[in-house]
Amino acid sequence: MAQTSSNIFPLGTLAPAFKLKDTNSNYNYSFEDLKGSKGTLVIFMSNHCPFVVHALTEVIMIANDYRVQGIGVIAISSNDVEKIPQDSPEMMTEFAFQNKIDFPYLFDESQEVAKAFDADCTPDFYLFDNQDRLFYHGQLDDSRPNNGIPLSGSDLRSAIDALIYNRSLNETQKPSIGCGIKWK
Repeated sequence: MAQTSSNIFPLGTLAPAFKLKDTNSNYNYSFEDLKGSKGTLVIFMSNHCPFVVHALTEVIMIANDYRVQGIGVIAISSNDVEKIPQDSPEMMTEFAFQNKIDFPYLFDESQEVAKAFDADCTPDFYLFDNQDRLFYHGQLDDSRPNNGIPLSGSDLRSAIDALIYNRSLNETQKPSIGCGIKWK
């Protein structure tokens, strides 16, 4: 299983603007439409990636735990569906239904949004504050498929807690590790 690390996206960077179609509602959403009152979590993910599949239950729990606390949650798939048909919008809809994903799962067909975020792997987590500035860009936790470390979401949960409760966050953040985005 090939592993790709996330690229460095400087803390404090403004969230790139976008408008993408949600595969569940077929409605086009912008970052502004979906941002939370306290912050916004943007997750680049895909259906086929073993790293995403491994982390998905914890990601869904985090979304459910923190949306009620004012954190907007947005998932985006940017893979080239010619190379990975499992990541087509139709399959994204099915994947979201089967896994009870009830936050927007947007399709970045042009891959321009992934490029604007300098995203390179799935899953990849970007947490923005309520001023749309990057507060955290890093891993969910130390768990990986088959490494024996249980999922906890500890790194991402600590970052969200620090954001919500105005605590300082260690600026040394471990990059996400996952499947490389499949570029056109």
